[in-house]
Amino acid sequence: MTITPSARRVAPTLEAVAAAAGVSRSTVSRVVNGSSQVSPEVLAAVQGAIRALNYSPNRAARSLANNRTLVIALVIPEEASRFFGDPYFAAIVQGITRELDNSDYVLTLQLAQSRPSEKTIRYLTGGNVDGALVVSHHSDNAFLETLQETMPVVYNGRPMRFDTVRAPTQSAYFVDVDNAAAAARGTQYLIDRGRERIGIIAGPPDMPAGTDRAEGSLRALSTAGRSIERVAYGDFSQVSGARAMRELLDRFPDLDSVFVASDLMATGAVSVLRERGRSVPGDVAVVGFDDSPAASSGDIQLTTVHQPSEAMGAKMAQMMLSLLRGEPVEHQCIMETHIVERDSA
Repeated sequence: MTITPSARRVAPTLEAVAAAAGVSRSTVSRVVNGSSQVSPEVLAAVQGAIRALNYSPNRAARSLANNRTLVIALVIPEEASRFFGDPYFAAIVQGITRELDNSDYVLTLQLAQSRPSEKTIRYLTGGNVDGALVVSHHSDNAFLETLQETMPVVYNGRPMRFDTVRAPTQSAYFVDVDNAAAAARGTQYLIDRGRERIGIIAGPPDMPAGTDRAEGSLRALSTAGRSIERVAYGDFSQVSGARAMRELLDRFPDLDSVFVASDLMATGAVSVLRERGRSVPGDVAVVGFDDSPAASSGDIQLTTVHQPSEAMGAKMAQMMLSLLRGEPVEHQCIMETHIVERDSA
């Protein structure tokens, strides 16, 4: 395919791309709109023509024609300090944006907090976005049910019904790991290394990840005949991990290990152990959860449960794009976890 200089002086049209690729205008339109109803050969031909002609779809015109905004909301029901301070969110967002880069959709961030303002709710439900990706939700985020009634919603993590802490929303789409099994694996790692007096720093009980990880770790302790009374709670932040570690050491000074439900909380726990003169892992072994950058940024690198955070974000975006195209989508995607061995246990 040869493109002459004169052909480049005007903005190429959809018809020009079709002619260059040897296909119909409607076929080019399907490719541009992300439809999967084209063969790999046709897709390659159209994409080659788009690159050769430097064709750029008119986003505003397409939005009007499709009666869509071409905007997806990233809804984070957290304070700004939590969002910008936790590397887990950065990994999720990186995966989402990587996937959306190949589409016409743009991402808008809404830090909604637990009870968002009327302005935020009006914006989200007022036809300004085509769908919502929700990360880090809590049992009191009742406004999320309103979103589900007005647009496609994909959750990061098993969602809750917001009138009860434990019941999942049956019709929701979500990407997650098996948090209970993963936490049990992390706790079993300590048991297998002969640790007897194992503590648990659990996440918040108003979040599915918090309850599931607590359930899994306590189940592993019970099955192994270990005490399940050495438990303190945090909110997945570093400060709360430090506070929970102090509480455990005050109550159980003979503690010889601790499973912590997030890497940020684990870094807080390690700082307190060192402050109290306990060596890690000699006196107290520590296993975290996430395998976020926090796990490998300190002097003592954390043994931790790896979850594929960036891949989870990418999968959320893939599910959303498929929903917006009207394609069939499985309601849940459960991704694999594994232990990453480092210095702390």
